[in-house]
Amino acid sequence: MPTQHTESSPLVRIRSLLPGLARAEQRVAKVVLDSPSTVARRSITEVAEAAGTSETTVTRFCKAIGVGGYPELRIALAADTARSEARAERDLGGEIGPDDDLASVVGKVTFADARAVEETSSQLDIAVLEKVVDAVAGAGRVDVYGVGASAFVAADLQQKLHRIGRVSFAWSDTHIMLTSAAVLGKGDVAFAISHTGATVDTVEALREARRAGATTVALTNFPTAPISEVADLVLTTAARETTFRSGAMASRIAQLTVIDCLFIGVAQRHLTESMKALDETRDAVGSHRLETRHDGRRKARETGK
Repeated sequence: MPTQHTESSPLVRIRSLLPGLARAEQRVAKVVLDSPSTVARRSITEVAEAAGTSETTVTRFCKAIGVGGYPELRIALAADTARSEARAERDLGGEIGPDDDLASVVGKVTFADARAVEETSSQLDIAVLEKVVDAVAGAGRVDVYGVGASAFVAADLQQKLHRIGRVSFAWSDTHIMLTSAAVLGKGDVAFAISHTGATVDTVEALREARRAGATTVALTNFPTAPISEVADLVLTTAARETTFRSGAMASRIAQLTVIDCLFIGVAQRHLTESMKALDETRDAVGSHRLETRHDGRRKARETGK
């Protein structure tokens, strides 16, 4: 089984690795990201001049993003450009301007969210996801850490695991995260969610969980971020945040996509027990839902008379 989809975009990899690149390599990355179709037609000398650096740095950049060399980068960018042009009619762009009407806002937001899901899927390492599924499915307890917008995603994972009978807790308070992590042990899993991978509270909690002996997992947009240093397993998203969307919108959709894949994988490991638990939890809340007719109107409640 391949670990990643074969059509993973080189631009997705560049964006995810950007924070960890050397400064000169970041300038090369900016040239590529600003106009990938142009770079696909340029010589290595032209790209080096545009980035204000050397051909050696361009070659180092290519190796850093996993494409081998500059000829391979040009081929990858040309293929990615062709794919982008094929869907150009629906590409509304991600930047939302102050003068955009509401219809344009809706179009841009929904396109950006859909693109985040697609690009996350294309680069998700299936082999790593499989290991995370195994760890969570066999865990005695799962702690989930996240602050800010990531706290909502953490709560979603905890609720999903709890519904299929897996012992799980979601924490967003720094002190509670740390004290909970301290009492984990071998056979437990600590799962940290951070778009940037640099949120101090979350990184510290995962470090404490590792010290206590738990298997540590990180879900982040940047695989070389600080959180990866304290994670045994790293899952990555591929979300681009733009104006009005920093850290809380497309990233959240991408994170939830990975969480859904993880949840289904864990449920499959305990299929009979999971289906039974889902049925029982659905029945438990059934009386708190209003019954509706096929036409959408509310049914009259039984009076018992």
